[in-house]
Amino acid sequence: MSLDLYLDTADTAAWDALMPTGLFTGITTNPLLAQKAGLSYGAIDWAEMARRAADHGARELHVQVAGAPEGYADFAARLRQIGADAGLTIVMKVPLTEAGIRAAPALLQGGPVLMTACYDARQMFVAAGLGAQFIAPYFGRMLEAGLDADDALARMRAIGQAAGGGTRILIASIRDTEQMTRLVAAGQDCFAIAPHVASALLSDDRTIAAAEEFERAAAS
Repeated sequence: MSLDLYLDTADTAAWDALMPTGLFTGITTNPLLAQKAGLSYGAIDWAEMARRAADHGARELHVQVAGAPEGYADFAARLRQIGADAGLTIVMKVPLTEAGIRAAPALLQGGPVLMTACYDARQMFVAAGLGAQFIAPYFGRMLEAGLDADDALARMRAIGQAAGGGTRILIASIRDTEQMTRLVAAGQDCFAIAPHVASALLSDDRTIAAAEEFERAAAS
């Protein structure tokens, strides 16, 4: 099992702060994350974003399609060329709507695709059937909607294994590190995490106290 973490934000200040830790395989974005970062999705300079992500060591940048489905293929082609120029892989994120599902095969011809906004285990049949490289269940949102998210992810994992294991579950909408540790214990290995969750991985009060004790002993 290979454990992969993705920084889930369009806030480049968070990239500057957290990507240099070396913890992250890549960065994931979407229109809501862009809005939270004060960006207009249609006006984003993706070439600059890709260069910045690559400079921070990201191997992948996940970018969500938007607008009319008939424009997805052109948007994906442009983004993938931008990624190639920057030296990283662009993964196109496509919502699991019927329109998105119907548009996905054309996108898959050009490179990796992540089927996003997953709320139900049955959607794994779609992602695996399409041959998508990733599917992103919204774990925290599922829990908050009263769904049995842990059971749904276990079923998704079983469906994926039955389909040959080609579609990886990239769990999004993680609320805290305890959820991550619980899910890894259940066999999950791929997470998109917000900056506050990432920051929580970097600090523990007991560890800080121990390190301070070491420094006092070293200085005595």
